[in-house]
Amino acid sequence: LVLINEPIVVMSSSPTLCANAVQALISLIHPLKYCSDYRPFFTIHDTEFKHYTTRTQAPPQVVLGVTNPFFSKTLEHWPNIIRITDQSIDEGRSMTSRRNTSSQGGDTKAGISTKHKPHLSKNKLFGKLLHAKGVTGGKRPLEVQNAMIRRHALELTTNFIIPLERYLASLMPLKRDVSPWRPPPTLKEFDEEQFIKMVEGAGPHMTAGIRGNWGPLYKKFLRSPNFIGWYRVRREEANQKLRLIQLEMLCKADVLFWMKDKQEVEIVDFLLQVKQCIKIALTHHPTISTQTLQCLQRLIHNVIMKLPEDLQSCLKTTFVDSYTTQSHVTGLGIRLSFVTGLGIRLSFVTGLGTRLGFVTGLGTRLSFVIRCILSNILIS
Repeated sequence: LVLINEPIVVMSSSPTLCANAVQALISLIHPLKYCSDYRPFFTIHDTEFKHYTTRTQAPPQVVLGVTNPFFSKTLEHWPNIIRITDQSIDEGRSMTSRRNTSSQGGDTKAGISTKHKPHLSKNKLFGKLLHAKGVTGGKRPLEVQNAMIRRHALELTTNFIIPLERYLASLMPLKRDVSPWRPPPTLKEFDEEQFIKMVEGAGPHMTAGIRGNWGPLYKKFLRSPNFIGWYRVRREEANQKLRLIQLEMLCKADVLFWMKDKQEVEIVDFLLQVKQCIKIALTHHPTISTQTLQCLQRLIHNVIMKLPEDLQSCLKTTFVDSYTTQSHVTGLGIRLSFVTGLGIRLSFVTGLGTRLGFVTGLGTRLSFVIRCILSNILIS
C-alpha cells in the first residue's frame, strides 16, 4: 500500500502512537523515498480537512494519522484504514468511556481494513519466524521483532528495485556515443511496456521468493509519485555521470588542433557550451572533481588566447566574471548602452567602420562579441 501510494488513514486514541505509526509506515519502503504527502497528526482544523473528507472524489494519495473519533465516520469511505490500540490505555479505560467512544462512531478493534486486492502472496515463513519463541522460550522482545520487520521490508524493497536499476542501466548511452565536441547525450526515455516484459522474464520472483502478479504491481508503481520521485533523481544522476564523462574526455582531447579549421562563431559556441556544462556539473551530484575543473579552466584559457585580441577581451571578461557590469573597448567610436530584459546593464564601446559592419552587412566580428555577452547573460 505504501509502495504504490495508496490512500491510508491510521486511527488511534494516542497521538504519539498514531504519529509513530505513520512515520513507521512511510519508512518501510526504504531506500525508496516516500514522495506523497503524509500527516502524522491530522485534525479537523487543518486547511485540507474538506478536501480529504469529501466523498465526491477519490481520496488523495496521502497517509493520515488521526485520533479524533469523529474521523471514524468521516473517513470510513477511505479504501485503507489501519486501527491501532494501546493495550495499556485500553486496560485502564472504563466501560463508560468505551460506550462513549462507540456512540461517537469509534471502533476500538485493532486491525487493517482494505479494499486493495493484493498482488503478491503472503510470506507465511516470515510470519512464523516473527512469532516464534525466543531463546528463553517466551515471545521475542518488541525490539527484536521490530528489527526483523525492518530487515524483511528492506529485503523486499531491494529486490523490488533491482529490476528497475537493471533496466535503467540499459538506458544509458554507450561511452562511444559521448564526444568532447558535442553536448553530452542524455538518458533514454523509460518505456513502460518494455520494462514490464523484462520483469515477466526475470523479475523479483526469482530473488525474493514470493509468488504473485508482479507485473500489475509494477504497473501501479510506475504511475505513482514514488516512482516519479525515484526516476527523477536517478535520471539526473545518470545525466550528471554523462556530463562528467564528456568533460573528462574534453580534458584529454586536442582542442587546439580541433579549432584550426573552425570559424570564430563555432569556437565561441563551443566555449559557451563548455561553460554551461561546467556550471551544471558544479550544482549536481556527484560534483565535478577539482582536477577536472582546473584542467578545463586551462583549456578555456588556451583557446581564448588563440583568438583575435578584440574577441579575447570579451571572452576573458565573460569567463572570469559573469555577474559584474561588463565594459568592452574595441576601438575609438561611439558608446552604446542598453538594458537587457534581465535588468543587467551592458555598456561597450565600438569602433567605426567595419566594427559596426554587422548593422550594414559588413563584417561579423562585433556580432560574435555581442552574441557571446548575451549568451553569457542567459546562462548566468
